[in-house]
Amino acid sequence: MPLPSPLVDLFDRSPGSPLPLPRELSRLCGEVRFPRHAGRPHVIANFASTVDGVVSLGGDGPRSGGSAITALDPHDRMMMGLLRAVSDVVVVGAGTFRAVPRHLWTPGAVFAPLGAAYASLRTRMGLAPQPGLVVVSATGRVDRSQPAFHVPHQPSLIVTTPRGKSRLLAPGPPTGGTLPGGPAVWVGGKGPRIRPSTVLRGLARNGRARLILLEGGPSLLADFLQDDLLDELFLTVAPQVAGRDGASRRLGLVEGRTFGPDRPLWGKLRAVRRGGDLLFLRYGFGPGARAA
Repeated sequence: MPLPSPLVDLFDRSPGSPLPLPRELSRLCGEVRFPRHAGRPHVIANFASTVDGVVSLGGDGPRSGGSAITALDPHDRMMMGLLRAVSDVVVVGAGTFRAVPRHLWTPGAVFAPLGAAYASLRTRMGLAPQPGLVVVSATGRVDRSQPAFHVPHQPSLIVTTPRGKSRLLAPGPPTGGTLPGGPAVWVGGKGPRIRPSTVLRGLARNGRARLILLEGGPSLLADFLQDDLLDELFLTVAPQVAGRDGASRRLGLVEGRTFGPDRPLWGKLRAVRRGGDLLFLRYGFGPGARAA
């Protein structure tokens, strides 16, 4: 995949200090800033959506999720890799994890042409070679033999319930049994849903995380919004109309929770960039954004 053209900066009021981007990333992405918080991580989410609000076309595999939404646009792949590169941990729900089997949740895996630049950025930021991977699963329906759990220098963790742990540690299919170097399993709740605060507590028990990236799915994002634990949303809007007909379940950005009109959840627009026909929107959420 060739390198994309540089992003066009249309509006930027993002907070924080500039990141030490290598020259190649600086040329393509411009200045990128993130804030720091005392005593807690900064939690961001990255999603791609059609113009009519669909983030999943239904089913499993690369034709259902973000790859189908953006048609593997190199601008979007570049930004996905960048956000992974600056994060300590990538967090995904089990449904998202199962939908893209054999995917590796690393910066270079999502956009190989900039793999060396991402690695250089992590070194400059004093980060580990790869971001950690956390999969959230109340039921434990996660295949621990997946290659994503066996990437060199990438620690992995499954946050689950007592029932989920029993399933995960049972020998044989469907969890892959006991594999050397596989994910740690941590019981963080009784279910049926695992609260975001529990996920963050599990991360704190397994090492320091200053920047946490959520990559799906819509139910996990809804829970973080519900509990006021999402600081920023990075939303790629692709010029595609997906539509809905009731025959297949096409997910929106947020699933399983409602906010407006009784409890409208407003964010603050912090940045707008354009890459080809894609728009890259950055919104602030949480108490800090409302106070601003």
